[in-house]
Amino acid sequence: MTDDARLEAFRLADSALPVGSDSLSYGLEQFVADGRVEDADDLAALLEARLRRGLGPGDLVALRHAHAAARANDLAAVCAADRRLAATTLAAEFRESARLAGGRLLSLQRDLRDDPFLDRYAVRVDDGATPGFHPVVLGVVTGRTGVDERTACLVCCHGLVTGLLGAAQRLLSVGHADAQRLLDETRPAVVAAVDESAGRSLGEMAPFAPLTEVLSADHERADRRLFVS
Repeated sequence: MTDDARLEAFRLADSALPVGSDSLSYGLEQFVADGRVEDADDLAALLEARLRRGLGPGDLVALRHAHAAARANDLAAVCAADRRLAATTLAAEFRESARLAGGRLLSLQRDLRDDPFLDRYAVRVDDGATPGFHPVVLGVVTGRTGVDERTACLVCCHGLVTGLLGAAQRLLSVGHADAQRLLDETRPAVVAAVDESAGRSLGEMAPFAPLTEVLSADHERADRRLFVS
């Protein structure tokens, strides 16, 4: 990668990127409410499960296909990845949060870059022809700016981990030092998720996290919520 592409990857991995990730707990809030996550060890297990069972066989597969399609100027293939990810994302909260975050990232990128391909993709999203889920938008953005496919997957994983740890600092007694320790200890699961996503076709996308999906449905009906998901 060029230095510009590396700097782009750093920017996209920044937790301050204004895409709404600070409003998401990635399912953690309901796990805490149900007493299923009570400490750092429980949190580490949840992080690994989300990476290995959710992102690896789901989001990252769509991201990879969107990345390759964007580099090839193939908008139809981007939309196919987008729709497939939507079809395999069962929890309504996760679908909505992925759509909103994707829309914000796409809008931000169009403000920063003059790219007709992004404009054409945005038209499809605005028309409702494709949902514009965040992992797919991230794949498109990184593909168009020269960030390599594997780095793009790592950026996606890093976003989930840092976002979930940020939520944990508000929901649990997890301090900054513990959060950094968990971030470091989660590296093998991140690498494994990225490795496991490689070479999968869209038809082989198979995220499997039934407990997370059930608890997300409970979270939708909760009387009090700090987070959107």
